[in-house]
Amino acid sequence: MKTRTPPLTCLALGYLGLTSVLVGVWALFLPRAFYDRFPGFGIWVAGDGPYNEHLVRDVGGLNLSLAMLIWFAWRRPDHVAAPVAGWAVLAYAVTHFLYHSGHLHTLTTQADRLGSVAGLLGAVACALILVRRPLT
Repeated sequence: MKTRTPPLTCLALGYLGLTSVLVGVWALFLPRAFYDRFPGFGIWVAGDGPYNEHLVRDVGGLNLSLAMLIWFAWRRPDHVAAPVAGWAVLAYAVTHFLYHSGHLHTLTTQADRLGSVAGLLGAVACALILVRRPLT
């Protein structure tokens, strides 16, 4: 008998998957545009230092790999345990949050600072929702 995936787990997987696909595709295929304009309403990457295409493309590939893992967990949570996706995201999301929290001075407006922290905390919160489920 198939168990029902809790709605909060589906929501967390959906949010993480969508944001990973958006960042991954943008950074991997349009790295300069990602560097210059991410997240589209402010400049969150360019203020942190000189452009590095290799680094930005790596970020894109990382996000697409996470998106694939999250997509499989969302599609078949009974085959790919949602907690595994949560731990994978958590390993990235916590360090990403810590880095940017220490570099808020690179963002030019208070709205950008708040938006950055909120988005990064959203990923951490979603990952924590997923890891709270026991692995079976």
